[in-house]
Amino acid sequence: MGKVRIAVIGTGSIAQNRHLPEYDENPNVEIVAVCDIVEERVKEAAKKYNAKPYTNYEQLLELEEVDAVSVCLPNYLHAPVSIKALDSGCHVLCEKPMATSRSEAEDMIDAAQRNNKKLMIGHNQRFVSSHQKAKAIIESGEIGKIYSFRTAFGHAGPESWSAEGKGSWFFKKDQAFIGAMGDLGVHKADLIRYLLSDEIREVGAFVETSAKENADVDDNAVFILKTDTGIIGTLAASWAYTAAENNSTVIYAEKAILRLEDDPRYSLIVQYKNGDTVRYELDGIQSNEDGGQSKSHVIDHFIDSIVKDKEPLIDGVEGMKSLDIILAAIESVNTKTIYKLEK
Repeated sequence: MGKVRIAVIGTGSIAQNRHLPEYDENPNVEIVAVCDIVEERVKEAAKKYNAKPYTNYEQLLELEEVDAVSVCLPNYLHAPVSIKALDSGCHVLCEKPMATSRSEAEDMIDAAQRNNKKLMIGHNQRFVSSHQKAKAIIESGEIGKIYSFRTAFGHAGPESWSAEGKGSWFFKKDQAFIGAMGDLGVHKADLIRYLLSDEIREVGAFVETSAKENADVDDNAVFILKTDTGIIGTLAASWAYTAAENNSTVIYAEKAILRLEDDPRYSLIVQYKNGDTVRYELDGIQSNEDGGQSKSHVIDHFIDSIVKDKEPLIDGVEGMKSLDIILAAIESVNTKTIYKLEK
């Protein structure tokens, strides 16, 4: 096939820092159109990438010959725009969280299936070198049984990097649905499932809005999680880590402890029970700090799945399973109980 013709719908920070530059660097891609309701912003993106600007995504899908679409919009628009694009014959890469409800996620999966198109959700944590290495170590059996874990993702908040700053949709419940849980927590929910090759079955959660005066969504959340096989651990998501970003995970096992992104130099440290320590200096994790984000590998994987006609690593079903954990946390908070997910 020729180059994959791409349209990016939504030209805010995630599109500017990840999707557009990574598509531009991919030799198999032609960026043909961009869309945003902010006319000045979309015109700027169109000029930079030699694409056609639109302020109406339905018009874009009707008029342009597009093979695939990135949906980089506020959370409440993920499902309707993704479904419209799939029904228009496009493959879709949708930012996380994939939807605001399980029914929306199911509708997205149905749309991909009935149109025989790829649906990928933009969880980048699976492509981080330390995470892939840790998964290989776990699967090899060399560290024995997994007992517990803790994982956290926090920074000072979207106002420092979102295109709209303090007025961003991230802080508005009618557009975002959830706050730090959807921005950061769902990434770690997906990562734990990936690392452990296990599903989360029980969720207990505490959620607060305590750090952001301009928000009506969560800015601090802590979950207690239990997997199918009985592994227990914690997940924290926060917009209140004011001094520095934390994107770390620790796995406690029978024969070793794995420390992922928990050291400024070594991406993975394996501390063995016998006293040995192995330090891996690998590619850095993606970050909003230090002048921008490094390559996510999400876009390359999405394009590769189209070119080679294979299912993406994080398809709609995988995205929905990670979303389910966040939805379970909301139910736990509302009912003040440990919420059990169905198998």
